[in-house]
Amino acid sequence: MKKRRGVLLQIRDQLRVIGALIMREMVTRFGREGLGFIWLIAEPLVFCLGVLALWTATKPDYEHGIKLAPFLMTGYMSLILIRHILGMLTSAIKANVGLFYHRSVRPVHVFVSRIILEFSGASIAFVLAYLLLMFLGEIGPPQNYLILYLGWFLVAWTSVGFAMVMTGVVMHFESFERVVGLIGYLIIPLSGAFYMVAWLPPHVQRYALLIPFVHGTEMIRSGVFGENLPSHYSVYYAIFSGLILICLGLLLVSSGMKKQDTE
Repeated sequence: MKKRRGVLLQIRDQLRVIGALIMREMVTRFGREGLGFIWLIAEPLVFCLGVLALWTATKPDYEHGIKLAPFLMTGYMSLILIRHILGMLTSAIKANVGLFYHRSVRPVHVFVSRIILEFSGASIAFVLAYLLLMFLGEIGPPQNYLILYLGWFLVAWTSVGFAMVMTGVVMHFESFERVVGLIGYLIIPLSGAFYMVAWLPPHVQRYALLIPFVHGTEMIRSGVFGENLPSHYSVYYAIFSGLILICLGLLLVSSGMKKQDTE
């Protein structure tokens, strides 16, 4: 009984630390006045709607037999989630190095707090964009909610894994931090945001499916469009590739922290 109570107290303490870091991150990034936390939702939503307006004004309503607006929305919101998680995690240690003098604060707390913030903001923005398209008659309800939700979580899961590896590399080689921005742009054609695997030549499809993000993006569109849009994905591949990347990233971060302590 005492052991169980001790475990519960430890969990409570960890959650309190993460909660405090989330509040600190919100105040630091968004301030106490103005839009505040709302900007976390408004920023990706505004960018997504801007891209939709530009593409729909210059492109036909349908591409490959499906409506362009919902196709772009699902892809662009996935891309925003990937890039925001990458940007926030790679700068997490450097921006919060002073907090690690407190014994109760560890890098994993900072990572978790930033992941929760970015995932929450992007998720709410996704829902609002979807509801707006439904109101405009551009899209109907999702064909499969479970696949849609799982795909969204897998995009976040694989993004965290990739971002953790990049964070570890940055901690070992500071000059690599300048390359992260370039990598964020390279992700655009690799994320599956603006194409479907089925549209690619057969000999290219197997290489596209090696990219972990693609599986989550394909699942999101499968959940939204159903059988109207052929999709290719593997839930197991996305889960295990994300897990491997997260473990590798944690090892790199841990060794990076030890390296900084000895310097």
